[in-house]
Amino acid sequence: MKFLDETKVYIRSGDGGAGSVSFRREKFIEFGGPDGGDGGRGGDVWVEAVNGLNTLIDFRYQQHFKAKTGQHGMGRNRTGANGGDVTLKVPVGTQIFEEDNETLIVDIVREGQRFRLAAGGNGGFGNAHFKSSTNQAPNWANPGLEGEEKTIWLRLKLIADVGLVGLPNAGKSTFLATCTRARPKIANYPFTTLHPNLGVATVDGREFVLADIPGLIEGAHEGVGIGDRFLGHVERTRVLLHLVSAQEENVGKAYKTVKHELEAYGGGLVEKPEIVALSQIDVLDDSELKKKAAALKRASGKTPLLLSAVTGKGMTEALRALRDVVAGDGNSETDIPERPYKKRKHEGLAEDDDQ
Repeated sequence: MKFLDETKVYIRSGDGGAGSVSFRREKFIEFGGPDGGDGGRGGDVWVEAVNGLNTLIDFRYQQHFKAKTGQHGMGRNRTGANGGDVTLKVPVGTQIFEEDNETLIVDIVREGQRFRLAAGGNGGFGNAHFKSSTNQAPNWANPGLEGEEKTIWLRLKLIADVGLVGLPNAGKSTFLATCTRARPKIANYPFTTLHPNLGVATVDGREFVLADIPGLIEGAHEGVGIGDRFLGHVERTRVLLHLVSAQEENVGKAYKTVKHELEAYGGGLVEKPEIVALSQIDVLDDSELKKKAAALKRASGKTPLLLSAVTGKGMTEALRALRDVVAGDGNSETDIPERPYKKRKHEGLAEDDDQ
């Protein structure tokens, strides 16, 4: 199934039904008069978070949503039926924006949450509504009010506890596949991961959700490579696991490259707790491993975890460190404040169409 995390849709609530102009005229019955009923209310447009969705792909095939019009009123004081509502079913973590794609309407953060995006028009009053002692035979009725129409943007930000970041081929997908039942694509070439993947990890009886996003390279905030459009999916995480491959010649530079891209993106990512790990250590001998671990510690200001997802070495320790931060009781070395880096000047984010 193709991954889609941003789309534009058109919505329109239903018009209200018109009131009826009718008079009661029955043989042998006294005191006839107006008996026109009111029109029914137009349908509303709702958005609701449902379980089992992790993409907005359904909105690629349907972009227009229109609620039903209320029925017109009828004689004998019969009120028209209300128009049927329309509900947009979205994944948890979806944000709804106005047409300018900047003004937030609502942030859907829990399953079952509902929000009315457009209210249906009220039905018009029939002539029976206007009868009085001084106006016993009104011959007019109100038309129904028009519904609302607007164009909105849906933007998905996946909800996870841990975000995996790093350069391409840093071992993020292998880490996810090893500790969860997720099966992301794994291959020995850059940008194997083209869209975010989610998995549920378990350690010592506690579960938490991990999000793996495509790798970042230098200039990603300017659209280089896949860009940084998928960083929004780790904005909601509690902690970032920054993986640096032991195969990098300069692990310090690799770490700083990703940190610069996180800082350029913004969104509070550099303020999040971060755990640094040197991955793929099975390819190094002991002396080379010590050198690269020391270089990564100097660059990050933290003592890195050493792990290999292929052999399983250090995986349990990494998961426990993540669990402690997610649970809010982490007091490990990984909580050492990071070194500040000078923010690089950059232009606005590159606009990408859905892939």
